[in-house]
Amino acid sequence: MNYNLPNYAQKYMNKHSYNKWDFYSKETQKFKTIVVIPAIAEYENIKALIKSLSENDSTYFNETLFLFVINNQKNASSEILIDNHKSLNYLKQLADKLLSEITPKLNINLIDASSNNFELDDKNGGVGLARKIGMDLSLNLFNYETESKNIIVCLDADCTVEENYITTIRNYFNNNSISAGYVNFKHTFTDDIENERAIINYEIFLRYYVLGLKFANSHYAYHSIGSTMICDVESYVKVQGMNKRKAAEDFYFMEKLSKITKIQKIDGTSVLPSSRGSWRVPFGTGQRVNRFLDKIQNEYLLYSPKSFAVLKDWIFIFYSDSIFSAEEYLAKAKKINNSLFTFLIDNNFTYNWNKIAANSSTAKQLQNQKHLWFDGFRTLKLIHYLRDVEFKTINMFNALDELFSNMDVSFKHKNVNQNIPSIEIQKEYLTKLREIA
Repeated sequence: MNYNLPNYAQKYMNKHSYNKWDFYSKETQKFKTIVVIPAIAEYENIKALIKSLSENDSTYFNETLFLFVINNQKNASSEILIDNHKSLNYLKQLADKLLSEITPKLNINLIDASSNNFELDDKNGGVGLARKIGMDLSLNLFNYETESKNIIVCLDADCTVEENYITTIRNYFNNNSISAGYVNFKHTFTDDIENERAIINYEIFLRYYVLGLKFANSHYAYHSIGSTMICDVESYVKVQGMNKRKAAEDFYFMEKLSKITKIQKIDGTSVLPSSRGSWRVPFGTGQRVNRFLDKIQNEYLLYSPKSFAVLKDWIFIFYSDSIFSAEEYLAKAKKINNSLFTFLIDNNFTYNWNKIAANSSTAKQLQNQKHLWFDGFRTLKLIHYLRDVEFKTINMFNALDELFSNMDVSFKHKNVNQNIPSIEIQKEYLTKLREIA
């Protein structure tokens, strides 16, 4: 099918996309927003998600498509195949408007990456590839003839959304000059008290790290959660699309985007991810919940705020407009913290800085190369290094108290006894974090 893509999008598709998969429904309509939703063994959750989407304000329904990618590997179990088959049949009925009493206004399409001969290969098959298939193919269905932005929204099948989800995202992109962002999120709680403790613990961990980066004035102080990511089509093509990783695909995709544009937080609505344990990815929410419930290790620990203080001082020096030699940067790093100095040596800073300086003809190029070298991944590596060699992890709530104090954040509790407070107080810590990180 000829989709008449603009030249930049067609070049991307020719080089990076797959020809194996296609849409179930051959759309003639064009859209401004396409929500890509990978799903494996999520039949019941898909129904709940569809319900929450159908309850959204309908202002932008006509120009929005919800694109499901039902996927599994070739070696998938019979249970997964049966569940996916039910999902395919259900979504086909929605796409054909046969269940119009459920979703009278939603535009739904799907990609079958589950049935015989369409499965994902065992080597690459996973959430990254499933997202990529959907995001790549979505390029064919955008309306390129209007000036307003075409945006790709990522969501997961085990989420629900608030009733203003679609309008808030669309209005934010219509009214602001942005290219990439993420929607705020709040994990759902269950009636299971231990599961509730697990998800509070994990969301505090996620938000504490971003708050620490915010304190340090890091360029990478944003959340990398697959079900919250958004970018416009031009940025998607510019970063050469989604990667195929089976895990952390969201981290690396957002990092690529952050190197070409500012990542914006979209407040005013929330994605509500599941708090279940899961086998679907080797780490992330599901695995952290499983680990907490299995009591494998003490989960009530966080990076020391002192690590973020070191990062803050290094960022102030390294990202400033002043330019120094590699030796001068290293000398300044040693004054900040000897472990920082050792980290830079171990990461071949002298060689890399000399190469950056030699290949940058303007100050703007040099600043950009700084961000490319000391990126989100190397930032995380530094925090891990400082944890391992000098600033050990500390009690979660004492770490929060210290970071709140460092940032002049007002909070009514203090964990003076270095204990684990009641779940009610833990929720108050999380509520504060949701406000500021």
